[in-house]
Amino acid sequence: MPHESSPLPSWHGTTILTVRKGGEVVVAGDGQVSLGDTVIKGNARKVRPLGPGGKVVGGFAGATADAMTLFERLEAKLDQYPGQLTRACVELAKDWRTDRYLRRLEAMMIVADAEASLVLTGNGDVLEPEAGVIGIGSGGNFALAAARALMDTEFGAEEIARRAMKIAAEICVYTNENIVVEKLPSAR
Repeated sequence: MPHESSPLPSWHGTTILTVRKGGEVVVAGDGQVSLGDTVIKGNARKVRPLGPGGKVVGGFAGATADAMTLFERLEAKLDQYPGQLTRACVELAKDWRTDRYLRRLEAMMIVADAEASLVLTGNGDVLEPEAGVIGIGSGGNFALAAARALMDTEFGAEEIARRAMKIAAEICVYTNENIVVEKLPSAR
């Protein structure tokens, strides 16, 4: 009987959420990295300041090395187009779709500055949410739904993000409660 090799277990997990409310912008991410049904690490840092002066915050879901490559490319675009997050993201998305190496990268990113919150994908998408809330990753839809439900409360952006991430961690097995939050003041 021929030996059938099973595919390697896939890396799972993360939840990244951006909330923009009341002059405040936050990007939050959990710390869990899983391989198959095993938690490999619980305190990974998937959210960080980007660009000159840390005026942009980004978070990633997907393969870490791929995401770091994309963060480096985005920082180069931010240097090339200072103060123009949307333009830098569009230029990165063009490269991501057309460059043979970049096309193979498996990650999604959320980036935000004082004026815009955007999600970037390898399909060339650069999307801005209608309601100031974006969620990506395995628990992204859970966090997104929770954050949208909390937007009409008295809570600020950071509290909404923390509560929504906690809810996502209670539902998604690939999300934990080790939350990192980066905050920016908003221009709006």
